[in-house]
Amino acid sequence: MTPSRRSAPVPETVLEFPDNRLLITLCGEYDRNLVKIEQEAGVNIRRRGNQLTVLGEPDAREQAAGILRAAYARLEEGRDVSAGDLDGMLRLGPASGTAPADQMEMFSAEGFELRTRKKPVAPRTAAQKAYVASLFRSELNFGIGPAGTGKTYLAVAAGVTMLIGGQVERIILSRPAVEAGERLGFLPGDMKEKVDPYMQPLYDALNDFLPSKQVEKLMIDKRIEIAPLAFMRGRTLSNAFVVLDEAQNATTMQMKMFLTRLGEGSRMVITGDRTQIDLPRGVQSGLRDAERILEGVKGVAFNYFTASDVVRHPLVARIIEAYERDDEQHAG
Repeated sequence: MTPSRRSAPVPETVLEFPDNRLLITLCGEYDRNLVKIEQEAGVNIRRRGNQLTVLGEPDAREQAAGILRAAYARLEEGRDVSAGDLDGMLRLGPASGTAPADQMEMFSAEGFELRTRKKPVAPRTAAQKAYVASLFRSELNFGIGPAGTGKTYLAVAAGVTMLIGGQVERIILSRPAVEAGERLGFLPGDMKEKVDPYMQPLYDALNDFLPSKQVEKLMIDKRIEIAPLAFMRGRTLSNAFVVLDEAQNATTMQMKMFLTRLGEGSRMVITGDRTQIDLPRGVQSGLRDAERILEGVKGVAFNYFTASDVVRHPLVARIIEAYERDDEQHAG
């Protein structure tokens, strides 16, 4: 009698989690967190009691298991695990070229977590991690890349962290207030009413990190200022964390004016997207000029982002990549 062939065992990794309440949170409503990890890492995850069994290829299993362990560790520390956090962990997979232990270090190491009054903020991609490290290391930083990559959000979070920690005395956030050919003089309302719509993304970021009443008080005390780029002329910004957002819409003269405002004890961050310049035809972007002129200058750091660093809806990254391909085809 011919013995029946036994199928080879399916490779699996078994993880045990002692706190069933945290395990439920880890899995997410209707196991949506597990489904997300399955789809992105290319594995199957089975749940039984307080165990999760990960099935798949060795590298994929290792990545998924590392993500599950890191997410559970966050929950043990009393922190949430959002869909964005999982996205960040998934981005730091084998393709990033880092060892598994290093891939999750950024989610637990204090040096890369920004602690604000309302929530901790951690970088979600390798480029974001390098950017955050640079914000604390260099006096003048450039964050350049497409929308949705966290350039401004992380800069404001770093500014709030430094203000809370006493490294700076105030935060100054600025943007070019005139975009797409509009002129403030033709808009209704007083100057604040005219300017505020342009500054709203900066208000939104601040309110993510500080209670609204504290933001109001700090603004009354002039420890937080939000102002158009034109209002920076003639000032010296000392002991401050200064951010210029949408810098691609600053002219070369405006950029030079802003950069030379840097005073003692201050840090400055310039963020922008070279593909979204709203300046009139023929007017050179100050961001592009600054890249060329300041390359190699000591104390100046350039950090670049791509569509792979987009931390909004995954479709946003695909939209950006499609536009980049189209630009390349027309350029060719």
